[in-house]
Amino acid sequence: MLHVILVLAGVCTGGIAMPLPDFYSYSPEAGDGSGVMYSSENDGRITGIRVWEYPSEYIAGIQLQYNGNWTDLICAIYGTPMEMTLSDNEYIMEVAGKYGPGYVYEIMFVTSRGRSLKVGQPYGTSFNFFPTHDGSELRLLSGRHNGYGITSIGAHWAVYNTDSSVTP
Repeated sequence: MLHVILVLAGVCTGGIAMPLPDFYSYSPEAGDGSGVMYSSENDGRITGIRVWEYPSEYIAGIQLQYNGNWTDLICAIYGTPMEMTLSDNEYIMEVAGKYGPGYVYEIMFVTSRGRSLKVGQPYGTSFNFFPTHDGSELRLLSGRHNGYGITSIGAHWAVYNTDSSVTP
């Protein structure tokens, strides 16, 4: 019995002395959230962004590039996209914008090098997403769309791990 108590005491003490860090965070969805769920989840680091907008309206579609490969389009293509390609070791550290009745009207991505891509109309309620842990970066976007435009958006953050044996 004494052996069991000593083992349990060691486990509890070890847990207190060496807590595991929490390197993940989620910025809850902004927008009314109607329609079909989406997620841009993919392997690797985000290396590019494309955003389509209905002129003077709302955000029609978003596409992210991971390690040089574009994901499937989220929602709709309309006109010419606004696009930003990230440099080596550059990452998205903030996502902001505005949402109003029915849609996300504006979106802005800010990088670790101070560059930004801003698309849409400054209409509605503001949102500002950023990670809660130093060194974290945007890993994926999620939310809902209705086939015509993005109705809500959320951001998932994590520290990018270059060790392929560990999955973030």
